Amino acid sequence: MKVSLFITCLSDAIYPNVGEAMVRLLAEYGVQLDFPQVQTCCGQPAFNSGYWDDARKTATTIIKAFEDCDFVISPSGSCTGMIHHYPKLFEHDAQMLEKAKQLQRKSYEFTQFIVQVLGITDLGASFPHKVTYHPSCHGSRLLGVKDEPLALMENVRGLELVPLPFAEDCCGFGGTFAVKMSHISGAMVTEKADHVLETEAEVLVGLDMACLMNIGGNLRYRNKPVRIMHLAELLYEGVKNT
Repeated sequence: MKVSLFITCLSDAIYPNVGEAMVRLLAEYGVQLDFPQVQTCCGQPAFNSGYWDDARKTATTIIKAFEDCDFVISPSGSCTGMIHHYPKLFEHDAQMLEKAKQLQRKSYEFTQFIVQVLGITDLGASFPHKVTYHPSCHGSRLLGVKDEPLALMENVRGLELVPLPFAEDCCGFGGTFAVKMSHISGAMVTEKADHVLETEAEVLVGLDMACLMNIGGNLRYRNKPVRIMHLAELLYEGVKNT
């Protein structure tokens, strides 16, 4: 099968280790990731701000970039979730609407692909640390990604998973929301970071670097030594060190 990596803006520009971890992990199972160079932003900032014409142009680029692959995987529930909005953008264009639906059907968040498509829940990883998990809003609510990351973490040797209080509460990022309503966003992320500290976990793990960047920034500002990791990074480190 031909599998393409949709890296997303944040992972590409700020957190390249996430993409590297995904590539190396999947290579262990014979999955060679293709990387279309023409891919760009998913269009979510424009879409959420009401600039649908701009979002439509960006969506067209993404649809063409991944037209020839069997599967598209991404380290972001948020950006994968945006692909699920593409049919709305093209509801008056029959040809592009069908292409948008095709992309939607073959697009998976990272843990979805490993568990649902590859059928793997045990990567043979070892990570002897106390970990808490933040389930990002788009991944858990829009895509329904709930059991997959937990199943993968349950099979990591030595990992102590500590429940995060009020885990399903938003971290306050929300893309443009954090800019337009910064005071509310700041209060929300402070509350989320407080709950992370309550767990006394060494590591905060998640599936979306936007949320982890937001929470991690708050913790660093307060000089709290909690390590921030995408689950792909944790799994790869756990496999590499066994």
